[in-house]
Amino acid sequence: MRVLLICDDIWHPADVIERGLASMPPEEMEFDLVRTAKDILSDSFVRHYDVIAVASGNAINAANSAPWFEPGVTEFGPEEFAEYVRTGGGLVVIHSGLTVHEPVYVDLVGSEFITHPPRCMTHVRVTAENELTSGVSDFSERDEHYQLDVVCPDIEPFLETSSESGGTSLSGYVRRFGQGKVVVLAPGHTLAVWENPNFQQLFKNALRYVMK
Repeated sequence: MRVLLICDDIWHPADVIERGLASMPPEEMEFDLVRTAKDILSDSFVRHYDVIAVASGNAINAANSAPWFEPGVTEFGPEEFAEYVRTGGGLVVIHSGLTVHEPVYVDLVGSEFITHPPRCMTHVRVTAENELTSGVSDFSERDEHYQLDVVCPDIEPFLETSSESGGTSLSGYVRRFGQGKVVVLAPGHTLAVWENPNFQQLFKNALRYVMK
């Protein structure tokens, strides 16, 4: 499986994800990390991959907070993401990928980030037994507890997160979009989460589930 993993913004450096991936047991998955998607992604480039994973907000990279999506400049923007999934592609959105507030992108993903309390101990709980949660147990780590605004009624939840300061909120779901699938995982700010075996299993399950 070839995975295009888009990451690196000012609040979510790619180093966290790189170290997290390095701690994962060997799998038949090849990760290609792209940090400056605005100047790299195109339709022909993306089509070489089985899955796209987005773990970046709408910034060029960690060193440049200018918008990644710029009308008339960005070759592969929200409309292209939507078309990729609509025609059978798979998309996994992790944590900071939910902070992109472009309407077409939000409609594709099905929700968007609202806020989070200060980093705290979070408790992640499996709420549905299916392919996405196979081999996954509840776990707790210090993380940013994302609160989401769900804009699409057709999501299928399988994960929730609770914390003392953030209450309980949805943190994992799948939705179908045309011929493709989208999986959302809200945890993932800290290295502790990326190194947690249960989160790693969730991530791998999600990639396999949406693979075109």
